[in-house]
Amino acid sequence: MNPHYEFVAERAEHRCEYCRAPERVFNFPFEVEHIMPRALAGESELQNLALACRACNLRKSIRVAGFDDVTQAEIRLFNPRQDDWAANFQVELATGEVTGVTPIGRVTVKLLQMNAPAQLAARLQWIQWQSFP
Repeated sequence: MNPHYEFVAERAEHRCEYCRAPERVFNFPFEVEHIMPRALAGESELQNLALACRACNLRKSIRVAGFDDVTQAEIRLFNPRQDDWAANFQVELATGEVTGVTPIGRVTVKLLQMNAPAQLAARLQWIQWQSFP
């Protein structure tokens, strides 16, 4: 386990800092991921670390930006240390769908596939259990 796990998990309130999945419903700890990947010279300092569920961490990989269809521009991904989640994303509680309401939010939802069928099904359960958002 990452030596910074305890601090990062507490800071994130044991939620994925990208999709807001609640860690407590999984049977293993979430991953400590590098916001700026080490492959792109990101450091292992606390300001560059985020708690991520397996799905978000795998899909993010070494990505730091993506193409926004609305602005027709390359836009950086959501950065949990710099950006406010509620200012970039909206959740439709009836469907579980997460919508990006800013270019950063749209690109992050798209690249991390936050509305994949398995994600939506799980999110609806979390909403029902009052574990989300």
